[in-house]
Amino acid sequence: MKYIPLCSLHESRNILSLAIPILVAELSKAAMGFVDTLMAARYSAEDLAAVALGSGIWLPVLISLSSVLMAVTPMVANHAGNHQLRRTRLIFHQGVLIALCVSVLAWLILRNMAPVLEMMQVSGSLKTKTLGYLEALSWGVPGIMLYQACRSYSEGLGKTQPLMKIGIFALLCNIPLNYVLIYGKFGFPELGGVGCGWATTIVMWIMALSGAAYLRYSRHFRHLNLIIRPRFKAVYFANILRIGVPIGFTMLIEVSMFSVIALLIARLGEQVIAAHQITLSFTGMVFMIPLSIAMALTIRIGQNIGRKDYHGARVTAASGYMIVILTSITTCTLIALLSVPIAQLYTPDHDIVTLASSLLLIAAIFQIPDAIQVASAGLLRGHKDTVYPLLIVFTAYWLIGLPLGYTLGLTDLITPASGPKGFWLGMIAGLTVGAILLLLRYRHIKRQCHIPAASPH
Repeated sequence: MKYIPLCSLHESRNILSLAIPILVAELSKAAMGFVDTLMAARYSAEDLAAVALGSGIWLPVLISLSSVLMAVTPMVANHAGNHQLRRTRLIFHQGVLIALCVSVLAWLILRNMAPVLEMMQVSGSLKTKTLGYLEALSWGVPGIMLYQACRSYSEGLGKTQPLMKIGIFALLCNIPLNYVLIYGKFGFPELGGVGCGWATTIVMWIMALSGAAYLRYSRHFRHLNLIIRPRFKAVYFANILRIGVPIGFTMLIEVSMFSVIALLIARLGEQVIAAHQITLSFTGMVFMIPLSIAMALTIRIGQNIGRKDYHGARVTAASGYMIVILTSITTCTLIALLSVPIAQLYTPDHDIVTLASSLLLIAAIFQIPDAIQVASAGLLRGHKDTVYPLLIVFTAYWLIGLPLGYTLGLTDLITPASGPKGFWLGMIAGLTVGAILLLLRYRHIKRQCHIPAASPH
């Protein structure tokens, strides 16, 4: 049997050259949410609450529906690896059509959330502001979906640096737009938290137009004439949905689990909620490191499979696992050593800092299985394998992690109820199972690599 090296320094550099711009783009996106929160908080507590409530509704909708378009990346990467760039144009056009379809669905959802707010017993001016924020965002959804189609296509061809620049530019636009629309400057009406929604909508369209301009005028894409009237191609359209819908549901499962945990611990008091939110906020930022590496792995694997370089795909996988393990051990160590200073960045309250730092110690362990499972999912997406990962994530999160977390956190069945610590321990258990199963699934797919999969035409 031919010896396959455990990892390659050259391939590690290739992965990181793709991952680092993706990471900067993701951090820019997160920074926009932070700016929205900060500027709304300075306006009024009620407007901050409206933005927080609205974000809790619209982010799961956005993440799950836009994730369908992530299927464009491995499909484009396959054809790029096989030097079939002309065929990638049809994939992009189907991505644009799907972006428009899911935009309609998201638009309808965001503009009809009044019954949900009533169920949450949100009323009065807070309800009015939250609905206004969501309605403003609904007009930006087509923009961000179209940008996601542009982004996924560009990533499939390994062009991630321009996306980083667009992300930074969007952040720089978001700050003055928030200032003008929240506080009513330069003759614009004073909209408060609703102004955050309109600022975000404008930024979404700026990103869409920037992405389209890049695909139209860049020397890498100019010859492909991508920005023309989309042509419908049923086979490609169906294949994007076949690969992408499970990705969307996977993302929805992950996001919804954290939302459910937040609701379940709400009864434990404001300090517990605050400590949990601090832990979730910081680890969410750190999670972008393995997520960006996983997205780079999807690109590299997709290109290798496209050129039928199965040896190269294995080297990519080995190098990717090495990178995420090293980075996760580093982040685990840093979080464990700096748990108190990290908590103090968010609040001066001693009791909250004490609880949050104890949760961060548990979350530090969380980093390693989380990094392995997200890397495995990225590799599997590169192989266009998304249904099994969906089933694995559902099992790990909803059948193991959440029930165990509830048992440890809110009951005395196994140990005395430990509150949010129990939920984080449950998440570690669920993620560990998920990481093992996804790793086994990838090993199974890897063994099948000598049988080339037929590309959809």
